[in-house]
Amino acid sequence: MKEVFTSEFKSFYKSVQGNEGDKCKYNTRLDTYGCGCQHNCDYCYARSLLNFRGFWDAANPRVADIKKVKRKINHLQPGAIIRLGGMTDCFQPCELKHRVTYQTILEMNRCRIGYLIVTKSALIAEPEYMDILDKELAHIQITVTCLDDARALQYEKSSPPSQRIHAILRLQEAGFDVSIRLSPIIEPLMDFERLNAIGIEKCIIEFLRINSWIKKWLKDVDFSKYTLQQGGYRHLPLPEKIRIVDKIRIPEKTVCEDVTEHYFYWREHVNPNQNDCCNLRIYKDSIV
Repeated sequence: MKEVFTSEFKSFYKSVQGNEGDKCKYNTRLDTYGCGCQHNCDYCYARSLLNFRGFWDAANPRVADIKKVKRKINHLQPGAIIRLGGMTDCFQPCELKHRVTYQTILEMNRCRIGYLIVTKSALIAEPEYMDILDKELAHIQITVTCLDDARALQYEKSSPPSQRIHAILRLQEAGFDVSIRLSPIIEPLMDFERLNAIGIEKCIIEFLRINSWIKKWLKDVDFSKYTLQQGGYRHLPLPEKIRIVDKIRIPEKTVCEDVTEHYFYWREHVNPNQNDCCNLRIYKDSIV
């Protein structure tokens, strides 16, 4: 059985199936780093899945072989959109040493493959990366769960939220398709008044789902309202989620949802693009 799990979680390229994969338009991920993430977030579902199987090494994540990555990219159809950073963050600190994400982006640009980058790092907005991001191919979601730098450090080791906010605004001003990813949105940790005043144009919202591992790691969060059980996790009931989403007044907001009944609610009543809960801005010219 362990060999099966090893193959499953050590693969740098994978299409997610089942409940989650069926809902996600961009369910194929390419992880430039794997089996561990230096951000080591306490709410991370990937960490909870891999940790008890012995595949999580936050200090020394596996580094994808760029030759294999390039071979895979070269077999993809131009116009496809691949998620970078599915199980781990493609811009975690070790990227500064290995540059696998940098080389991957260059290859995807050359092959005209779109890429959806999900990160908790401000590194993506540094000049060396902004210079290679293709506005027709790049879609960027920068995750922020709390606006207080000191408080966020208690449960995630990523770039301080203030730096991530600056990165979002910088990319937004430069004309990139960029969203703040409130993932997970945990009501007591977010200053909604301050969030709404920042001037961010797009957001994607995803709610916390808890299991025994996340409940143990994530301190000082009241889980008493997480009363809905589905898919091995406990979730907030829909009325609670609606109340929280109503507090977010970013102009263009969309909800990424794991619970099937809730997914249909957001699709019908909130999401601007019913066929794409990521609400990506797609350029026709990027599909060749």
